[in-house]
Amino acid sequence: MDIYRQPDYISEIKLILSQARKKAYTAINAAMVEAYWQIGKRIVEEEQNGTDRAGYGDEILKVLSEALIHEFGKGFSHTSLKNFKKFYLTFREEQKGQTLSAQLSWSHYERLMRVPDTEARAWYISEAVTQNWSVRVLDRNISTLYYQRLLSSQKKELTKDSEVPETHMTDEFIKNPAVLEFLKLPANKSYTEQEFEQALIDNLQQFLLELGKGFSFVARQKHIRTETADFYIDLVFYNYILKCFVIVELKTNKITHQDIGQLDMYVRMYDDLERTEGDNPTVGILLCTETDSTIARYSVLHENKQLFANKYLAYLPTEAELAAEIEREKLVIKQQLGL
Repeated sequence: MDIYRQPDYISEIKLILSQARKKAYTAINAAMVEAYWQIGKRIVEEEQNGTDRAGYGDEILKVLSEALIHEFGKGFSHTSLKNFKKFYLTFREEQKGQTLSAQLSWSHYERLMRVPDTEARAWYISEAVTQNWSVRVLDRNISTLYYQRLLSSQKKELTKDSEVPETHMTDEFIKNPAVLEFLKLPANKSYTEQEFEQALIDNLQQFLLELGKGFSFVARQKHIRTETADFYIDLVFYNYILKCFVIVELKTNKITHQDIGQLDMYVRMYDDLERTEGDNPTVGILLCTETDSTIARYSVLHENKQLFANKYLAYLPTEAELAAEIEREKLVIKQQLGL
């Protein structure tokens, strides 16, 4: 018998205790989040019932803070109470008839409170819960305008009142531009496509998160052989939600019509030689440093629902810079849709 191997009953008891602690933490977290919301609600009610003189609200917070710290210790500073008030005011309409998610911590909600757009905030809450986002992942996704970068939200806006048919779910999983600051690619010098590819492989987990939900890695430099030649596709993924393969071709330059032709050929080739029964049509994504509205309009990108040309940013831009990039990419999408 292996003296270093623990008996099964010890491992099982450890698992029981681990699960119990997790449940206890979740229950405590949910109770505290609910308490903070109720405290915020009571503060607002007290302010509304009080006088109109300046500073009355601050006086309430000061007196309350002193009383709570005396009774319950640290954690109820004037700033904390202001956050509880903001918490209630931010979510009071959204929480009518609902309960706050027990899966999100107070730190999650603190970050969510800084999202001004109601629809975006609701989307981030839903995704944070279903995708089990940590606070760090949530913060990055909000900071990089994940919601605004989704191609589906752009296309819905662009195709409103038009005769362009709605595309299938693929659009809901493609973001443009892509933000790849985690690759730490050199800003002051050029790098090769091989170095770009290696950086993605070295940071595969973060790249999968940037790609979106449902992606799993399949192959690097996927070898495809035809009767006359051999081809190598940079990266291949599978999306288990879309039920399709996703080809990603990497370019360290501005998009060219040759790049689009190559991607289109790879997608057709993969559909013919690798796609199996039950798989939806293969999707192709070209990651490049710059897109082009003319190429989008006059190449096979035009109205092709399986091909996407995405600009990538190798650095973390400010929200203003990223918002401007999103607007520029919308113009490219308009050309692709022929609008």
